[in-house]
This record gives sequence, C-alpha cells and structure tokens, in this order.
Amino acid sequence: MMRATWNGVVLAEAPRTVVVEGNHYFPPEALNRALFTESTTRSLCPWKGLARYYTVTADGVVNPDAAWYYPRPSLLARRIKNHVAFWHGVRIEGSQEPKR
Repeated sequence: MMRATWNGVVLAEAPRTVVVEGNHYFPPEALNRALFTESTTRSLCPWKGLARYYTVTADGVVNPDAAWYYPRPSLLARRIKNHVAFWHGVRIEGSQEPKR
C-alpha cells in the first residue's frame, strides 16, 4: 500500500500509484478530501499541460500548494488525469501492490 503523509497525518492511500518523472500520482479516490483545499496556483508543464494545486491542512498546520494535479492533461499524460502528486515535505511511503 502506498501512502502520502505529512505532519503525522495520512493524506492519501492507495494500493498503486502512477509514477511519472519520479513522482507518485495517487488516484483521486485515494485522497482524504477533508484535508485538501483548492489553491489559485497554476503552473505549466511543456508536455503534461496545466497543473492546479491543493493546499493541505493536517492537524491544524497548513502546507500551501503541497499537492498538484492535471485536470486536463495532454494526450501523452492522460493516465495521470486528476491523479494527485505531492511535494513540500510530504512523505511517500510503502510499496506498490502487484497488478491484478
């Protein structure tokens, strides 16, 4: 099971993630949605498209723009559509379960 944790709180948990450029992208249903707030931050990746960000609040501590996702990725990146990746101190732990 793969987990994204920050400030001692599990932000997301899934049996498998999609790994792109060394980042683990968690499926949208894996997120603990109560911890995420939409951010106004955007960034552009030349091959994935326009990324949007979430601010994470865990145990009362705020981590601005700690997660990002691609709501409309390019065709090359379509497998990460709406999947969420993390940075800014978020730890990714665990191991991928085998595909069935």
